[in-house]
Amino acid sequence: MSAAAIADFAIEVAIPCVAWIEACPAAEAIAAEAADLALARALLGRLIPVGARPVIGIRLTDDEEQRRLNYTYRGKDAPTNVLAFPLADLADPLPPGSPLLLGDVVLAFETVRGEAEAQKKPLADHLRHLVVHGVLHLLGFDHDSEPEAVAMEACEVEILAGLGVPDPYRDTI
Repeated sequence: MSAAAIADFAIEVAIPCVAWIEACPAAEAIAAEAADLALARALLGRLIPVGARPVIGIRLTDDEEQRRLNYTYRGKDAPTNVLAFPLADLADPLPPGSPLLLGDVVLAFETVRGEAEAQKKPLADHLRHLVVHGVLHLLGFDHDSEPEAVAMEACEVEILAGLGVPDPYRDTI
């Protein structure tokens, strides 16, 4: 079942780094589909309040912009594969009909491509995985402890299976 059949989602994908399109022409659609399914599963699991209209942004950028964001918001002067910037507190009630501004997910092209190559997986599959990972962070998932990591990974694996992506945690370091 598609998310569109379940709820009114708004997923905005911005691609300021043309290398994404050159390497993966369907990057925009792939990112939107992965976010859509992650949000649909979240709604079915009641992580998103019934009747809410979730809104997220996805930005496919380069390592330099990601490094600046990582330094500005996390104090780390290096690029990273994915950053999630949650905006909403899912515990706070929303006025009826108002959008639920979940936040933004930002991915760095060179880092993501390098990881995909090192792990011998298609760039499109790694893009799907990291979008799902970022959306789950927007929904309050984390991997700071072993139990949290296990729960988050299990959710990722389930969503990715729905997208036809093999378990990214099996046989990887």
